[in-house]
Amino acid sequence: MKRRAALRLLAGGFAGAALTPFPRGVGAATASYDFWFTRLRYDSGDWDVDERMPANLLTSLVDYTSLRIDPQERVVALSDPKMLLAPFCYLAGHKLVEFNPAERRNFERYVRNGGFVFVDDCNHDIDGLFAKSFERQMGSIFGTKALEKLPNDHAIYRSFFKFEDGPPATSFELNGWGDDLVHDYLKGIEIDGRLGVLYSNKDYGCEWDYDWRNKRFLAEDNTRFGVNIVMYALTA
Repeated sequence: MKRRAALRLLAGGFAGAALTPFPRGVGAATASYDFWFTRLRYDSGDWDVDERMPANLLTSLVDYTSLRIDPQERVVALSDPKMLLAPFCYLAGHKLVEFNPAERRNFERYVRNGGFVFVDDCNHDIDGLFAKSFERQMGSIFGTKALEKLPNDHAIYRSFFKFEDGPPATSFELNGWGDDLVHDYLKGIEIDGRLGVLYSNKDYGCEWDYDWRNKRFLAEDNTRFGVNIVMYALTA
């Protein structure tokens, strides 16, 4: 079963709850898009980071794919069951990640039932507060061995563009930031053979957070891997 079909079944479980997943409602607005970017708001930390990143990634999806893209980022509380209807979720920050009971319940249900969450450590620091607290949360929900390094031949590295050497490095790694290491891997949690959580200590969010007018000065579009992440989330 494809991820989107699984999420439709999950949403069906709320048929009697009169859910309207976003301010503009379900109906024709949501049905007219193949993809919308959902940022998860959580109570414990600074969730509202990398403010320009979503627009840059959405622009690349328009440029490179034929998907019908909602141009507006949507922010939904992790504690709100409406997040269960999103095809893709983004969670990031620098500070503590400590889910309250409702946040924990929705995160687990979403991931176990076919959802996809891209989690980005803005500290770029495997010993930092965000990394330590998020990994502790994942261990308590999915088990201490659930979060594993992805091999460099994982399907996400060829879901649209091909990245032969695994995850592309960021300028924050190469120039020294956080733990001053180049992380040559990403981590993930697999559910039934597909990624439900993609976890990065590489700070992609900050890497892609720039004025869109500066994109033309890049030797290579650095958001291309973001396109891979989205395409994997939609098709795996």
